[in-house]
Amino acid sequence: MSSSLPPNLPLNPKTLEFIQRRHKMLIGEQWLNAASGATMSVRNPATGEVLSEVPRAAKADVDSAVQAARQAFDDSPWSRMRPRERQNLLWRLADLMERDAEVLAEIECLNNGKSAQVARLMDVQLSIDFLRYMAGWATKIEGSCVDVSMPLMPDDQFHGFIRREAIGVVGAIVAWNFPLLLACWKLGPALATGCTVVLKPADETPLSALKLGELVLEAGYPAGVFNVVTGTGIEAGAALSHNPDVDKLTFTGSTEVGKQIGKAAMDNMTRVTLELGGKSPTLVLEDADLQQAAAGAASAIFFNQGQVCCAGSRLYVQRKHFDNVIADVANIANGMKLGNGLDPSVAMGPLISARQQKRVFGYIERSRELGATIACGGEQFGPGYFVKPTVLVDVDQRGPLVQEEIFGPVLVAMPFDDIDEAIRLANDNRYGLGASIWSNNLAAVHKMIPRIKSGSVWVNCHSALDPALPFGGYKMSGVGREMGAAAIEHYTELKSVLVRL
Repeated sequence: MSSSLPPNLPLNPKTLEFIQRRHKMLIGEQWLNAASGATMSVRNPATGEVLSEVPRAAKADVDSAVQAARQAFDDSPWSRMRPRERQNLLWRLADLMERDAEVLAEIECLNNGKSAQVARLMDVQLSIDFLRYMAGWATKIEGSCVDVSMPLMPDDQFHGFIRREAIGVVGAIVAWNFPLLLACWKLGPALATGCTVVLKPADETPLSALKLGELVLEAGYPAGVFNVVTGTGIEAGAALSHNPDVDKLTFTGSTEVGKQIGKAAMDNMTRVTLELGGKSPTLVLEDADLQQAAAGAASAIFFNQGQVCCAGSRLYVQRKHFDNVIADVANIANGMKLGNGLDPSVAMGPLISARQQKRVFGYIERSRELGATIACGGEQFGPGYFVKPTVLVDVDQRGPLVQEEIFGPVLVAMPFDDIDEAIRLANDNRYGLGASIWSNNLAAVHKMIPRIKSGSVWVNCHSALDPALPFGGYKMSGVGREMGAAAIEHYTELKSVLVRL
């Protein structure tokens, strides 16, 4: 396994020790192998070689984890813990993550392929910030009193109030593009409200979830509050989605899988939130700072190798500036160094897997058949799963390159003539997760924002996230929201109480 670790790019000794150990799942407070003894390989996307082995959970393992979470929620020290104590535990967990931030970032780099520097500044730091933000909500979950009328009992007096209570056992299934961050987006509101969690990380990227499990135990959380089951979506993910003892499912991933999880949830009337795919537009208006817009458009699509649900994968530029902006984006793309994310000089790492490399490059090959022009990129290479940052022009708005989520460093670009056309093109897609507008005319921008059908609109920036801002999508981009106060609503139930006095 150590052959997949580059000798000229030294690791923190704690990272090396963690990667090379024999990994087990966290169920209750025990680290366990799969009941069947089955394991699965985890690969380093930068080399394509096996990095580690983890248990391959099946239904029996998932059921055990759900049972541990149920016991912790129904009758344990956790079930009787006061809000201030839940707050303090979240702060303790965030502090431990800050202590081990370098290790967490290197684990993400090795297991996901992303830059270790970016993982430290973005993935790990935003996870820490989000947990601290959610810690504050633990003591601010409120109900309300209601002055009821009760016309059928006019001579009686009543006291009516509404409680907001923890929803129960949460089944969390997360994608591979931001493994740690997505796990924390689920974990933060669940722990703040008093829920318990069974986390199923993505097949490809389970390692940071297992490290997170270690830190949860070190922080002092009672047994069963947080459980991690590693395995495939077909086995472990499906078992978690169909388990009738799960009170809420939360999923981040593809729209196709999200639909399956949503249907499984409805069979048991399990509460569900889904953060799904995207094909987000980037709109460059006539008055925009063109250099800033070109740099922003490049970052919007090439950040994290384009493996971002809200990546700015559709670029629309006012026609008279189109050629100049495309040339600038192509120059940026051609100047990006690709390689191992442990190298601080690398601007873009590999895709997550050979399958994803094949899928993304398949779209590029298809673009040639569909008559598109490749302004830059259009190549793949190895070892590892690399695709060069690619810009496509002369594409059909109604064609698959524009309508389907590629989920890689592939940008499709088209001109527009006026703002009405720009908005029409931006909304002409089944997804609605994010959008960005590049302009200095704030009057025009504010008129555009209500007309764009997406969960987030960024102005002169893209994919800019903050713990206080809800994140989620319109249309096929999902149901519900991550982050912000809105997340608390998705992890709680309302109970109406009426007392006859």
